Amino acid sequence: MNKKVTLLIAILLVVCLAVTCMVACEKPDEGGNGGKTTYNIKVWVSEVEGVAEIFEAQIARFNATKGAEANIEIKATVEGMSEGDAATQVISDVASAPDLYCFAQDQLARLVQAKALARPSANIQARIRDTHDAGSVNAASVAGDIYAYPLTADNGYFMYYDKSVISESDVDSLEALIAACEGANKLFNFELEGSAWYTASFFFATGCHSNWTTDANGEFVSIDDDFNSANGMIALKGMQKLLKSSCYNSNSASFDGAAVQVSGTWNLTAAQEAYGENFGVTDLPSFTVDGTSYHLGSFSGNKLMGVKPSDDTTKNAVLHNLAEYLTNAECQLERFEEKGWGPSAKAAQADEAVQANPTLGALAKQNEYAIPQGQIGGSWWDIAKALASGAKNANTDSDLQGVLDTYDTAIEGWLSLTPEQRVAFTVIGGIKGTGWGTDFPMVEGPDGTWTSEEAFELAAGDQFKVRQGLAWNRAFGDNASNADTSVPVGNKANYVVETAGTYKIQLVYDAATDTAVINLIPVA
Repeated sequence: MNKKVTLLIAILLVVCLAVTCMVACEKPDEGGNGGKTTYNIKVWVSEVEGVAEIFEAQIARFNATKGAEANIEIKATVEGMSEGDAATQVISDVASAPDLYCFAQDQLARLVQAKALARPSANIQARIRDTHDAGSVNAASVAGDIYAYPLTADNGYFMYYDKSVISESDVDSLEALIAACEGANKLFNFELEGSAWYTASFFFATGCHSNWTTDANGEFVSIDDDFNSANGMIALKGMQKLLKSSCYNSNSASFDGAAVQVSGTWNLTAAQEAYGENFGVTDLPSFTVDGTSYHLGSFSGNKLMGVKPSDDTTKNAVLHNLAEYLTNAECQLERFEEKGWGPSAKAAQADEAVQANPTLGALAKQNEYAIPQGQIGGSWWDIAKALASGAKNANTDSDLQGVLDTYDTAIEGWLSLTPEQRVAFTVIGGIKGTGWGTDFPMVEGPDGTWTSEEAFELAAGDQFKVRQGLAWNRAFGDNASNADTSVPVGNKANYVVETAGTYKIQLVYDAATDTAVINLIPVA
């Protein structure tokens, strides 16, 4: 045999063996299965009806194609889980978390900190950068490294409207929209007071930014933020035009009585049902301050798919191959067709049906003014949403400057927290006349048990919570709510005092389940 041919055959054998070992070098399962290696895995996807079935069909297709080539089979249990709650559930017990799980991009830093994500290989990261849009790649990255797989690129907002109230000549002007709503006694729904996600739109309009830097471990180390500036003042003045109007309603869900609704793709069906033949959708409007017009900005965001770390390198490779497959253009187009999800894969975004979709068209138009949502410190969301309520109550430029100064002070205070302070619990509520404006320190001892440093004179009906790190993403209140893991830890009901007395407040926290019990300890 020719020496060159012999050498080529030898090289091919080595390559084939290496590829086979990478994805399927475990022994076949004892039950047979035709000599295939079987992997039993759990997958969390959106809890929206029908989504689990779509993923199950796509995994079956992976088995019939990629799996057959590698002589493996994946047996997946696919369950629904809110992408907004996934990270909290995973972090509470990474060992028992699902092998693949979908989550909102703002949870990425927390998951990296908890070592709950297996980073894709360099080759896969390169393919992600090539096949997904830049904003999606940024959403999946920490300190330049990709930690997850872009799943959607539709987590942004735009404007639905009722054409019987709003004319085409009004849609580009905030002032015209307000006048039309007031004249028709209709609502203008924009969740400014309840969500910094929406509040930021006015600041982005004037060129403001809030960029957070994380280290390789996902810890926030610095912030470049200029909301407290001349442009920030313009943003608040523009926001006041709506906040002080009789048509204003801080809501992003219900369409009852609303001629304008700022929301996202998830509300398409509700909007079509509410407006019928008068259904309209477009990008956000502009507002005018001192003769200059500013087009409202927005956050653009993503849903991501993560892979749980595994000590089994072969299984780890299989999981990454499956995650890459489930987030490819073909699978994303199927989910677009079935559920209207906006693709992050560039090939899917170029599809004619995607281009023609009314909400994705409005989102694409708005994304020209959008800021890709990077990793943002959890406390920022609570600090920034206070800007709207502050502006609503302000009557002078001095008042507005005070709102911006308070924001700046709160940001600087959070950044200056030590690692110990960020995990410590504090009491906050309508107690001691503070009106939820003061955190009272607690001390730990024994492990997991936190007790307030001071005793409080509490009246029947007083309400409070115990929160971690001066933020609301982990805050406990009513014990029944605390024990209910279906309720996000940032949305527990307040603890309500039943019997008046002087008490120390105690929290007994179970990190494994992310649940807690609050006790009132009587003080003589």
